Amino acid sequence: MATKTSDDQETWREFRGAVNMAPATLEKWLDSDESKSVGAPKGKSGGESVGHDSGRTIVTILRSKKADLTEADYAHMRKVVGYVRRHLAQRPSGDVRETPWRYSLMNWGHDPA
Repeated sequence: MATKTSDDQETWREFRGAVNMAPATLEKWLDSDESKSVGAPKGKSGGESVGHDSGRTIVTILRSKKADLTEADYAHMRKVVGYVRRHLAQRPSGDVRETPWRYSLMNWGHDPA
């Protein structure tokens, strides 16, 4: 495995700050109807959403040893951090507990509630 750079260390720190759901909690969430009800589909034929697919990747990353993470893992972590930051900036007013906004964030490993 390649030596991790300071950029990778910063990515890890930001990723762990953005992802506040434990792997088992996220996995259970991804099995729910609410999780599957939100997000843009990955392909033209519909099916699994981009966020839902990302959530499965996040679970894998969280369960991996830091030393075993690949460049693709770090690229995905940067994508997650960007998504969470952008989505949090669009927080709707009022109670967000049962909203597509929250459900989408949870697919990306962040529960704002």
